[in-house]
Amino acid sequence: MSPALLLIGASFIVALTLGLCARRGRAMTLEQWSVGGRGFGTAFVFVLMAGEIYTTFTFLGGSGWAYGKGAPAFYILCYGTLAYGMSYFLLPAVWRYANAHALVSQADFFECKYESQALGIVVSVVSVGAIVPYLVLQLKGLGIIVSEASNGAIPAAAAVWMGSVVLVIYVVASGVRGSAWTAMLKDALILIIAVFLGTYLPVHLHGGFQAMFSRLDAAHPGLLTLPARGMSSAWFISTVVLTALGFYMWPHTFGSCYTARNERVFRRNAVLMPLYQLVLLFVFFTGFAALLEVPGLSGAAVDLSLLRATERAFGPWVLGAVGAAGLLTALVPGSMLLMSACTILSNNVYAKLVPGTSDARVAWIAKALVPVLALVCVLLTFRGGETLVVLLLMGYNVVTQLFPALILSLTRAPLVTRHGALAGIVAGELTVMALTLTGATMSSLFPSWPPAITDLNVGLVAMAVNVTVTLAVGRVGKFATR
Repeated sequence: MSPALLLIGASFIVALTLGLCARRGRAMTLEQWSVGGRGFGTAFVFVLMAGEIYTTFTFLGGSGWAYGKGAPAFYILCYGTLAYGMSYFLLPAVWRYANAHALVSQADFFECKYESQALGIVVSVVSVGAIVPYLVLQLKGLGIIVSEASNGAIPAAAAVWMGSVVLVIYVVASGVRGSAWTAMLKDALILIIAVFLGTYLPVHLHGGFQAMFSRLDAAHPGLLTLPARGMSSAWFISTVVLTALGFYMWPHTFGSCYTARNERVFRRNAVLMPLYQLVLLFVFFTGFAALLEVPGLSGAAVDLSLLRATERAFGPWVLGAVGAAGLLTALVPGSMLLMSACTILSNNVYAKLVPGTSDARVAWIAKALVPVLALVCVLLTFRGGETLVVLLLMGYNVVTQLFPALILSLTRAPLVTRHGALAGIVAGELTVMALTLTGATMSSLFPSWPPAITDLNVGLVAMAVNVTVTLAVGRVGKFATR
């Protein structure tokens, strides 16, 4: 067995072992399984929330976009920083309400705040709809990493199936505790490998950072600046805003805040988490170094740039270590996504449609749904060739439509009616669906308009529709009830 395969196999075993050990001494009720009994301290909440940005999207997609797009990739560096700053004020308010009402999912929050089961079900559908492309992203990344790191000895399809089996076992067995334990190891490996590759490759291959950027500018003029049209400054700003607002709207990230022991955890982490973003610079440096070392990758193949550059510069041991770390970047976020989706479907859809369902039954159904949803995502993984970043942005367009209703609910009584919140979310999602299914963009709809408008991210345009409808219907409803 090659060293790379040995390290990848070991990471599978370690992930599974940590997941199984995490449940020792605890009865896996729905609350314990999904939110860890609300007893996590600063460290565990940090790796669950800050560490969630280090997924296969960041590991492969970030370097891939630096390789293929250049300057537009820097949006990845910006949006997390804004979101972490926002968390200082947002998450304590969410946590206080969730803790007082013993909530276990994101949909619970909207249902309880607006006193509307219908809204809870709609939010559930939106949440799961956003989770599916994100989970597909993790599985696609898993297949790429294991196949490339093993030099094709393990086909991507086989890697996806094996990873899914491990994912299902430790999600069912340990829930969020298994994810938290494995996240500690994942974040440590990613930090070491990202900084090492992002420093070594530019220095070893190109003589330093300045020399690398000089060569890049000569070989690819304009790569390091935003284009005048397309991914222009309007696209960049609107995408940063969209993804920053949507960062905590992901059901698994939103639900992670329920695990905290107290609200001070969020304020401590909000101070430290922006510094964590600096590691992304080294991911970009790796992508830029790869562009000069292994040119010619295009389309979805740009996501291979980090692995191809590593393979050329190092032996199988380093490639295996990169593969092992990359494997964990798929399994840890994937477990949180899978668990959140199944909790929502069981607790906020099935239990509402079948009144009187016991808590034990809800917990059993949530766990039973894990292999079912995993299978659906595996099958979807084998379809389509989108890059990892495109898949993530697709999910953001969907999940960010929940943000206006959340913000308007944080006062003692929501500022709009349940009908307004529901109408706004539906209007935003229908806009996203229409634009996505038709392939329409602002530039195709209004070709003669200036780039400041035509280059706007369509997800932000959909949210503008959402806000307009929310305020119009919500305020009218408030006025009518007076």
